[in-house]
Amino acid sequence: MFSLKNVVKSESTNANEKQKGCLSCGSKQNIGNRKYCSIKCRQNLRQKLNTRNGLLQALNTRYAAFYFSEKKIVLDIVPHGIKEVFRYESKRSTGNNPAADFSIMANALGDAWWKESKRTNKNYLASQHVLKLATRHRISDGLQRPRLTRTPSVKTGILESLEIKKTDLYSHELKKIIKSAYRHQAKMHHPDAGGQAAIFRKIHNAYKELLRWADNPVYIRRRGFPDKWYYDGESKKWVQPAPGRK
Repeated sequence: MFSLKNVVKSESTNANEKQKGCLSCGSKQNIGNRKYCSIKCRQNLRQKLNTRNGLLQALNTRYAAFYFSEKKIVLDIVPHGIKEVFRYESKRSTGNNPAADFSIMANALGDAWWKESKRTNKNYLASQHVLKLATRHRISDGLQRPRLTRTPSVKTGILESLEIKKTDLYSHELKKIIKSAYRHQAKMHHPDAGGQAAIFRKIHNAYKELLRWADNPVYIRRRGFPDKWYYDGESKKWVQPAPGRK
């Protein structure tokens, strides 16, 4: 049974303690270079986070972050008009994934808010009460607002067909990389060389589409952290950890 006593107050959270496996469940099995063990796992955590947005709105959250280690989960909140981080930490429960532990902690904080709201009949006092349960940190020591990132809007399948890495999309020699990759794949998969026509067409289509992208590159722009889930108070939505360049 979770109670507010399980909310751990500590002076700092070591970045090295963060889970290096799946950024949704923490699993390290067959994770490789991926950030998530499955799409379903990622969607499950996002759904759990979004269903507790009422608490963040009650605390007048400008932006927030959620992350975890093998031992604890962490929720950092920066309210509007306050240049401090309000941190809630809770010990991980045996057998629970981070999504379940977050739900338990958020429910407990939400219950504390409602109890205080009913007692005082003032919502702002309830919000102040819940914020007092957190450990306060300076912005420089805690949650810096993430910078705007640019992610190439290229389908993964196109890159896989040509065996091109995402990092290559940032190269000034991109067109040369594309043509070289295409020649390499064509030698192996062209029907005249014994390859399958369907596979070669897929490679050729990927080649043409990627060349078009190189002439007019389009990016998806958003804010995010490379290893934390980010809550944007303006959109009132959680954003998954931003992809980093490798």
